[in-house]
Amino acid sequence: MTILPIATIGHPELRIRASEVDPSQIKSPEIQTFIDDLVETMRHANGAGLAATQVLRHQRICAVEVNKNPRYPYKPQVPLTILINPVLTPLDDDMFENNEGCLSVPGFRGNVWRHTSIRVEALDRNGNKIDEIIRGMTACTYQHEVDHLDGLLFMDKVKDSKTFTTWDSFDKFHHHDFVIRVKDLVAKFGS
Repeated sequence: MTILPIATIGHPELRIRASEVDPSQIKSPEIQTFIDDLVETMRHANGAGLAATQVLRHQRICAVEVNKNPRYPYKPQVPLTILINPVLTPLDDDMFENNEGCLSVPGFRGNVWRHTSIRVEALDRNGNKIDEIIRGMTACTYQHEVDHLDGLLFMDKVKDSKTFTTWDSFDKFHHHDFVIRVKDLVAKFGS
């Protein structure tokens, strides 16, 4: 497996909307190897997710996984999930103000409003249909990754620029209160 370079903010290709993957190609060695590399890169960078566009591949593929992640110790565990051609549909108007960081925006965080309950329709790495309801913090993570596939960064969705912070300032001044809110969200939704 290969650790792929992760594009950072300012790279114009991060703003390109990814194309759908032909379902007949999902099991091809090329796609399967790319998925392995995407997962390896995400784990190497301690990401909670990684989208193909972040490694300059413009296909609608992303990976999500949270397993004792040192960057996000407050996030609930999420088993490795590969989403191909994902479509997310909000189930209601309930929102959570999530403080987000990103491997493509190193060193910075900001508050983004995310839906707390979404329907996820996609294909997995074997071409099987996924149709699930995802809630809570996990729903926020899914929305962040799918935004990448649409050429968006979390910074595009920050409504109040006063919430931008460095990781160090977040840890010093905001971490405690945010973790309390995350725990409340996880208690409410179980994820």
